[in-house]
Amino acid sequence: MEEATYRGTVYPWQCDHVGHMNVMWYVGKFDEATWNFIARFGLTPSYLRSSGRGMAAVQQNIAYRRELLAGDIVEIRSRLLGIREKSIRFLHEMRNVETGEIAATCELTGVHMDRKIRKSAPFEESIRNIAAQHVVVPEPEAV
Repeated sequence: MEEATYRGTVYPWQCDHVGHMNVMWYVGKFDEATWNFIARFGLTPSYLRSSGRGMAAVQQNIAYRRELLAGDIVEIRSRLLGIREKSIRFLHEMRNVETGEIAATCELTGVHMDRKIRKSAPFEESIRNIAAQHVVVPEPEAV
């Protein structure tokens, strides 16, 4: 299932000398979408605080497709590609709401960790079970 995880506007101060949204803001918007997305599986701020757990991004691949300009409204939709004992992999698609064009994609791998010992830790079974129900199996490519 692909779900909306972020919606916002490109502000003029987020644009660079070329006039389009600077890469640092793409990363920031993808980060906000990430926290909204993983909360749906039980990785909420209160769970992370009370359990002493955290999440760390270990790989992030961004593809920039179309520029975004000041005033553009963007939406990020996210889908879960897989969850393992200690890691999660998902994809964000950022679209220009007005045109429907994909502006950027971000595939991210995150690791669940114990904040005290600073090492990876298994997800609770309940989190893995909830997340497993949302894994999107990619459709085969047309030949």
